[in-house]
Amino acid sequence: MEWKNIYRGVLMGASDVIPGVSGGTIAVLLGIYDRLIAAINGVLSKNWKKQLGFLVPLGTGIVIAIFSLSHLIKWLLKYYPQPLQFFFLGLILGIIPYLFRQADANNTFRIRHVLILLVGAAVVGSLALIGENEGSAVQDRTLMTYAWLLMAGFLASSAMILPGISGSLIFLMIGAFQTVITGISDMQLDVIAAVGIGIVLGISVMSKIIHFFLVHYRIATFALVTGLVIGSLVVVFPGWPATVPLVLASIATFALGLSAAYILGKVEHAD
Repeated sequence: MEWKNIYRGVLMGASDVIPGVSGGTIAVLLGIYDRLIAAINGVLSKNWKKQLGFLVPLGTGIVIAIFSLSHLIKWLLKYYPQPLQFFFLGLILGIIPYLFRQADANNTFRIRHVLILLVGAAVVGSLALIGENEGSAVQDRTLMTYAWLLMAGFLASSAMILPGISGSLIFLMIGAFQTVITGISDMQLDVIAAVGIGIVLGISVMSKIIHFFLVHYRIATFALVTGLVIGSLVVVFPGWPATVPLVLASIATFALGLSAAYILGKVEHAD
């Protein structure tokens, strides 16, 4: 068991709760994205046991973060949304140079790769123009409600595994965010089960697609991933704070995010 993956999972899980921030982006920063995709695919093969040492600690960390931090995240999103978003803005901005280095962009990128990058950035950036449908937590649940939650989990998890596209943002767009976050924080097992099944199915399907492209079109895939991450800056940007204290707090959290990206990149690279 690679127990160090617990802290990596905590970071990924914490980011997945924030609308606009992707756990896949954090996996890229931590240098485990390729291996994560390969491990998920390996679980669905005859060699599934070999992948458990990597995935079990990682999944444990993700679950710990989602359940333990859901109340805190709800509170921060309610009272301090801009400083929180600026922290992740700094974190994401700090990831971009690492992505270019990992892809050796100066030597490998051609015109087509730049175009792929721009398309990825435009697609994700356009999500900021799509109206959000926050809705309210659904209390009277029917069979159709559970089918809707399962589909929401499927769509969100497909986004979660892609850097730059946030699963929580998908929940927000289709009006499921409040139902899901309330279900997690209040331990509503029926909601957790419906969304969880959808997430497992979505990750299984999307990981196979991503794995294929990483194996056969690695540089183009990294160009797309880089574009997705760049585009997510537009989605995460919460607008300029209205008061001086919020401006100062947002500058501080932005700097903290940049520093966190630098430190995490150094620590993981050293390993």
